[in-house]
Amino acid sequence: MFEKLRETLSGFISKISSVELKPENLSEILWELKLSLLENDVALIVAEYICAEIEKKLSGVKVSRLEDKRKIVKETLKTILLNLLEAPYRIDIIKLVERKRSIREPCIMVFVGINGTGKTTTIAKIANLLLKKGYSVVLACSDTFRAGSIEQLEQHAKRLGIPMVKHKYGSDPAAVAYDAVQYAKARGINAVLIDTAGRMQTNKNLMAEMEKIIRVVKPDLTIFVGDALAGNDAVSQAEEFSQYIDISGSILTKMDADAKGGAAISISYVTKKPILFIGVGQKYDDIELFKPEVIVDRIIGSF
Repeated sequence: MFEKLRETLSGFISKISSVELKPENLSEILWELKLSLLENDVALIVAEYICAEIEKKLSGVKVSRLEDKRKIVKETLKTILLNLLEAPYRIDIIKLVERKRSIREPCIMVFVGINGTGKTTTIAKIANLLLKKGYSVVLACSDTFRAGSIEQLEQHAKRLGIPMVKHKYGSDPAAVAYDAVQYAKARGINAVLIDTAGRMQTNKNLMAEMEKIIRVVKPDLTIFVGDALAGNDAVSQAEEFSQYIDISGSILTKMDADAKGGAAISISYVTKKPILFIGVGQKYDDIELFKPEVIVDRIIGSF
């Protein structure tokens, strides 16, 4: 995880630590850093932000002989990355489900994102997480568009031993979501997790359909699921989805296979919404709470 990004930043720290921190010395090094960040799938606006912040914080800084310049540069970079990864707020799914249970209402979550991101598996992972915390869960297959989607979600429901609400292929996805919420309310189920079609973000008809689901069930959370390996594409998709619906936050999948890390350090800054979890494998337990300080430590804490 983050191997290439770590290598890039380690090289940058070594290079910048070997020169006097004058604007004319920083200029070329920062240009090289920007190109390297872009090669690691960091969004352009984020790469420019990182370089501008480094220049602002380090340009003209006097370092005495007794001070460790490398340490100063490293700490500056850590601060910049933490600011990038920290969204304006954090979301605690467990606390939210508990609060809804206290007023005898189900917590409704809608999951959106394009095909192939691991969205359905992510829903199963969240269901598993909630079950382990003692909450009851129902799944809803509002993806009535893709062949095999109902069977795929049904398999997860069976493995987890939880109910699932489905209609026939071609049915109204909003009706499925509505029925799932009513099912949960009637049976005192704590959480409703709604799978949606893997919509290409440019397909306005499908986006309108998703808007309808949101309007009908009024979810507590609308979660974008993005593939970390898609890099800049995942960031662009999240940004595009945000134009149609109010995304609460993101979950990044396949982080265990992502050597670059560009999506992870870009998506919060671009969407101004938090990353909730990261997927680190195919098993139900292979999901981690996203903690900015842990991510930053993984990126630059080891050199």
